[in-house]
Amino acid sequence: MIPKLFNRATARRPLPGTLEPIRLTRPQRARVHMLCSLLLDYPDAQWFDRLATLPGHLDGLPQELTGLFGRFISTARAAGPTDWQRRYVATFDLKRKCSLYLSYFATGDTRKRGTALVTFLEAYRATGWDFSADELPDYLPAVLEFCARCDDPIAESLLAAHIEGIEVLRQALETSDSPWADLLRIITLSLPPVDAATRERVLNLVSEGPPTETVGLSFLGNLPPFSPREG
Repeated sequence: MIPKLFNRATARRPLPGTLEPIRLTRPQRARVHMLCSLLLDYPDAQWFDRLATLPGHLDGLPQELTGLFGRFISTARAAGPTDWQRRYVATFDLKRKCSLYLSYFATGDTRKRGTALVTFLEAYRATGWDFSADELPDYLPAVLEFCARCDDPIAESLLAAHIEGIEVLRQALETSDSPWADLLRIITLSLPPVDAATRERVLNLVSEGPPTETVGLSFLGNLPPFSPREG
């Protein structure tokens, strides 16, 4: 047998498994997106206070989704605030492929990121909403809240347009057996199926990760949760 001397060629990583979307009514999808928005946020004291009330909002949702929500909520309650907060930071703040900022997967910290963030702001404004949170406008929980509260098709299109980043995040969470993978599965199940071309782009992002050129984005760092525009 010829000895293995070098590791110059490696097998490509498999694509994330395809999830068949679940048929949801508009009110069901809005509830799913709002629940995911709340549960993906940082688990502070208010997050844990609210956790006990969320199972009451699962009635009427498909069983597959209620099972995933229920498992996530039970795992969080069993872990407790201190451990859950530590795991949250270790997952979303320290891993490049587990970013909760959707445009990061396509642009990384490059000059293109600023344009991408402005696109999110314009989507909010086009539907009569103003973004008024401390987070950046591509923060996944904020986009999910936008989809839940806004009836304009632009809202759901904004989320669906970033299915590549969502799929990369889901794959990364599932690979590490993260409990937050359940929430990303729920989001994916609520969106249209991914076509072959998009799946190929997902594979490239999974393999290579986001671009790494670092630039300042401080002009978007303190944007004034979003609210409907008056008038």
